[in-house]
Amino acid sequence: MNRLDEYLKNKPNDLLSVYFTAGYPHLNDTVHIIQELEKSGADMIEIGMPFSDPMADGPVIQKSSGVALKNGMSIRVLFQQLSDIRKAVSIPLVLMGYINPVYRFGMEKFCQHCKKAGIDGVILPDMPLEVYKREYEDLFAEYGLYNIFLVSPTTSGSRLRSILQASQGFVYMVSSTATTGDQIDVQTHMEYLNRIRAIDSKLPVLMGFGIDSHQKFRQVCAHANGGIIGSAFIRALEKEGPLEDNIRSFMKAIK
Repeated sequence: MNRLDEYLKNKPNDLLSVYFTAGYPHLNDTVHIIQELEKSGADMIEIGMPFSDPMADGPVIQKSSGVALKNGMSIRVLFQQLSDIRKAVSIPLVLMGYINPVYRFGMEKFCQHCKKAGIDGVILPDMPLEVYKREYEDLFAEYGLYNIFLVSPTTSGSRLRSILQASQGFVYMVSSTATTGDQIDVQTHMEYLNRIRAIDSKLPVLMGFGIDSHQKFRQVCAHANGGIIGSAFIRALEKEGPLEDNIRSFMKAIK
């Protein structure tokens, strides 16, 4: 059983998934951040693969990607850092990034390294559903890797149905058509969430983009299975002081 299914079966609600950019703020912080997040109560971690043109991301994550690339982060370096990660943490780990660097690395080679490192899923927002189904669905299945799709308020009914049929693990519900870090009004998303539930009531739904406080996280959890936080956590990593103290303080404030 994929670790995502196993974990979400045992904890179906109040899920907190945290995104950070690998190699930020310093190149070798990646494993340390993952370990501290699990110790502090994260249910799932999305490890960002930095890219020079992160079109879906707001200024905070864009900046972290730029710094991480300057620090020397790459997919090859990331897999080196994650080679023993399963000796240290047990919660689901998902890689999130853009298809161009993965394509250059080699899709099958990428899947092989994911399996070797114990990665459970991948989020590539700019990989079209049709391309995934035609060229990579069997490959992902061969290596036990879930491909997690994003849906937004403007996703049409027919498109939403196709995406949900191909989705595994959970549905990444983008709270708005804006970029990461923009503010949201959870109450306005009920119709949007109901559309998803009407098509598929089984897959957990996690809402992302714009969650930056305990209040918003609780509002999201009242309607969806959990929330995803990225920009607000990266801002916490930028604060002065020991990294572990900043991570623990942030997680305590959110949960």
